[in-house]
Amino acid sequence: MSKPAWSSEGLEQLKAAVAAHVERGALPGVVYAVSRKGETHVEAIGKMEVAGDHPMTRDAIFRLASLTKPVAAVAALILVEQGRLNLDDPVDRWLPELAERRVLLHPDGALDQTVPAKRPITVRDLLTLKLGIGLVMRPPGSTPIQRAMEEVGVAPGPHYTVLPPDEWLKRLGSLPLIHHPGDEWMYETGSEILGILIARVSGHSLEEFMREQIFDPLRMKDTSFSVSPEQVHRLPTSYMTDWESGGLAIHDEPSSSRWLVPSIFSSGASGLVSTIDDYLAFYYMLMNKGAFEGGRILSASSVEMMASDQLTLPQRLANQFILNEGGSWGLGVGIAVERTRWFEKGSFGWNGGTGTSAYIDPENELIGILLTQRMMDSAEPPPIFDNFWTNVHKVFHK
Repeated sequence: MSKPAWSSEGLEQLKAAVAAHVERGALPGVVYAVSRKGETHVEAIGKMEVAGDHPMTRDAIFRLASLTKPVAAVAALILVEQGRLNLDDPVDRWLPELAERRVLLHPDGALDQTVPAKRPITVRDLLTLKLGIGLVMRPPGSTPIQRAMEEVGVAPGPHYTVLPPDEWLKRLGSLPLIHHPGDEWMYETGSEILGILIARVSGHSLEEFMREQIFDPLRMKDTSFSVSPEQVHRLPTSYMTDWESGGLAIHDEPSSSRWLVPSIFSSGASGLVSTIDDYLAFYYMLMNKGAFEGGRILSASSVEMMASDQLTLPQRLANQFILNEGGSWGLGVGIAVERTRWFEKGSFGWNGGTGTSAYIDPENELIGILLTQRMMDSAEPPPIFDNFWTNVHKVFHK
């Protein structure tokens, strides 16, 4: 008789480790799931808000933040498989705002000191975040290009853009690149552009394309770029650290949430909301190399390519603050290129700034998803992430 996928004692230890963060007030509630070899456990712990008595529920709708990136990557790869895009095609045909790029002579230099880009930006560059512009890992306003990105409203950060996609891209296109395409990895901006590309190539809004090609086939009924009036009671209050008191301050509450109305800019980097069961369905599909219940979203080769290392060693080492030691980047997902403190080599997934984390460990047929309502304070994962993943890997039977 084969061993069960999980240790019952270990599952209780995992629950206790996660619940401890709620009990000491680090966050009001959490929902998590662990799945291995078809055996899935889901827990909802705590409350929907600090000052209230609404219990956290399994069907709570969380702000995914950067867990949106793998979904956008899958959408783009669907277009590739349909023959409507090629990974190494320049994006100029679809995104003329990014044609004939110029590049800063020096990343910290003046905006008028530029040279022509060595080559155009490609679809692959957007997926690998090597297009040459993105988050600058310096204090805000430290360089001329940072200040320019902030002034025109295209700087990566925790605040969601209020610009229409075409205007956002026009403003981005008015600025030089920081690096030549392919030379450096820079977080965030490539995924935003990818969402615009998907909409223009498909002829539909980003949400319409994702719904038709991903959400409806996988029955992800609660995944969207907004919440309906009927759903809003399932949207937990989102919190951030109150640095004066050390406690929690409200970041986004249901009654006035930006997700109450469809966003003018559907962000391919961070815009989706979803539930634990919806995101599990998406990750089951990736675990099964694109297949689901007799259907198929992507080919196995596309999923394998998503989860393959796309960075050079210098690119990885220069970005360990975000990628973490042993981490790298594939197509829209972070990957473990060697054994890390949490993951076996070959694991892939990502974390979201609103307090979300989801990874697949193909070697152990393992999925873990953690959805919280507390914003991350930095790129360094919060303690609950560490406790969750450490205990997940202690509780399954090898």
